[in-house]
Amino acid sequence: MSSEETKNSFEWVWYVVGLLAGMLAVIAVTTSFGYVLLGGIIGLIIAGLFLNNIVKGREY
Repeated sequence: MSSEETKNSFEWVWYVVGLLAGMLAVIAVTTSFGYVLLGGIIGLIIAGLFLNNIVKGREY
C-alpha cells in the first residue's frame, strides 16, 4: 500500500460497523454483557474477513 492509499484508507469504518452490528445483534437477543462483548468480537472478525477476502482486489 502506498502512503497516499494509507492516508485515504477508510477500512477502520468497516471494523466499527462490524463491531456495532455484532453488539446490536446480541443486544436484540440477550442483554448479557458477556455475550455483547462476544458479539462485538465476532463482528470484528466478520468485518476483517469481508475486507481481506471480498474487497481486497477490487478496483475503485
